[in-house]
Amino acid sequence: MTDLRTSPVNGGDLFSERARQYALEKPLQRIHVLEAGCGWGTGLDLGDRERDVTGVDLESPELRAYTCERPDLDAWHLGDLRTVPLPPRAFDIVHASYLIERAPHAELVLDRFVAALKPGGLLLVHLRDRDTAFGFLDRTLPRWLRSSGRRRLRPGRAPAADRPRRARGAHARVPYPAGEGGAAAAAAGQAPAGQATPAASRPVPVVRTSPPPAIYDRVASRSGLRWYCVMRGLVVAEEYTSRQALDALGAGTGLADLLCRLVSAVTRGRLTADHSEVTFVIRKPENRFARVI
Repeated sequence: MTDLRTSPVNGGDLFSERARQYALEKPLQRIHVLEAGCGWGTGLDLGDRERDVTGVDLESPELRAYTCERPDLDAWHLGDLRTVPLPPRAFDIVHASYLIERAPHAELVLDRFVAALKPGGLLLVHLRDRDTAFGFLDRTLPRWLRSSGRRRLRPGRAPAADRPRRARGAHARVPYPAGEGGAAAAAAGQAPAGQATPAASRPVPVVRTSPPPAIYDRVASRSGLRWYCVMRGLVVAEEYTSRQALDALGAGTGLADLLCRLVSAVTRGRLTADHSEVTFVIRKPENRFARVI
């Protein structure tokens, strides 16, 4: 474990900067990115670097709607993250924002992401911390109360509809297979079962404004992710905390802040009210003697 920091930082800008730095280390290489959680957040800004972006996320109508809207994905798969197709050691960067806390069997899902990451690659994780006052309230309060007043945060980037659509690989232009099922799927803007949706065929639906519900497996916390990295031989290059979810609920001005401080006081600081999210920049070692998946 090296270079740990905890100063607040905008995770979206940080991740794009680290991704560009990684790309500079590979000047003649197309960068392969796994956008894990493609139905919720925004992608990485790699500038003019050639890249191939694959999205994965859980299956739900809202996540599918937002995924269909994104012009930056070359292919995507929604479903059980333990079984979606992820070739081993195929991606330079895995970007997982607001996914780990809402994924069932999160540790197994992380194992699949790490297995799909090339040695020396980056795992960029931003999640709501289970072991905070906010995390406690988020998993115990009624859903309607938790989502009240919360809005989508798109850190520092233009909406997908305002960004130019870049050139795509041939695999993204493959038409649907002939037949009644393929025609129906094409008319609906969806791929047949088990097939990624070509980007050119996607509709542009209405974007939702409330965040996906979180499950908060044990690994979905600052301490849980640190433990995971130690057990898997991964290197935590940078670590930050932030208050994005608290700020979205009007922290310091209303009931949310009061409840978080009350929970923190009752638990004697074990569940902190100082942050709601944690950001990790993690590197998979290149050393062949290191313990890696």
